[in-house]
Amino acid sequence: MTYIEGFVIAVPTAKRQAFIDHAREIDAIFIEHGALRVVECWGDDVPHGTVTDFHRAVAAREDETVGFAWIEWPDRATREREMARIREKMATDPRMDPITNPPPFDGKRMIFGGFEVVVDLENTKGE
Repeated sequence: MTYIEGFVIAVPTAKRQAFIDHAREIDAIFIEHGALRVVECWGDDVPHGTVTDFHRAVAAREDETVGFAWIEWPDRATREREMARIREKMATDPRMDPITNPPPFDGKRMIFGGFEVVVDLENTKGE
């Protein structure tokens, strides 16, 4: 069954297009390494909670928007193998060089993790 790697980040709202451009470049690396799909989302309806929420999770400021993304891998073994290869390439692939291609967000406030899919429903009616 597929394996999902999820991410939540705070992105300066003024850098929306830079975020999209950066994501397209970096996400291509995951596809090159066997990811089935990469989805990047821009917060549109992300409410502030009373106890916890996405904003607090990444210490988002008023001038930032919460981003949510996931990478869909065929399985965890593929993800582990290919992420190790990607980490090896970080020193040589200019797309991954934070000096020449800096991310438009503070990576220290990113939260991420790998998730086993336990329920996967699909609308087969085409609606």
